[in-house]
Amino acid sequence: MKLYRYSPVEDRDTLFQALLHIHRECSKLCYASLGEYVPVAGNIGFFCHYDDEYRVLTELRERLTDASDNINQKYFRLHEPIRFSAEGNIPEAIYTYLYIRKPDIYRAQVGDVDFVMEQERYQDLKGRLQNDDSIPGARVFPRADLDMIELYDPDVDVLGYVRVRDVGE
Repeated sequence: MKLYRYSPVEDRDTLFQALLHIHRECSKLCYASLGEYVPVAGNIGFFCHYDDEYRVLTELRERLTDASDNINQKYFRLHEPIRFSAEGNIPEAIYTYLYIRKPDIYRAQVGDVDFVMEQERYQDLKGRLQNDDSIPGARVFPRADLDMIELYDPDVDVLGYVRVRDVGE
């Protein structure tokens, strides 16, 4: 049995198939937990599972992105945004930043997407979770340095994160 759905990714086409999968499944997670599709922040991440895969995808990312424009040496601005058309109820999304994550034995997922909400709505949602209002598939992300809500399903191989919309997003 193959543990990882897409890994090892060795070329651009397979990476983009994986990114489409991440987009679709994260959108479904968002709807399943929140009852609606909220906007994407514009960044999408692929989680490597092998050292060689990380090397190959880092080289590919260097061709697809601007190395001088990155957020915390993590998200790199794509030369050409990745656009996924609306599909059924899943809305169109445009990703302008790409993240290739180093192999991590504790992350078997294919990747992740960040979603954004206005401050007031986010604080209401976070407050509900902190007050033990159970929202299936949603939990306050357990790191004090990151203010996010994690969207998950043990039967789904991606993760979603909800955070406050930054100025300009």
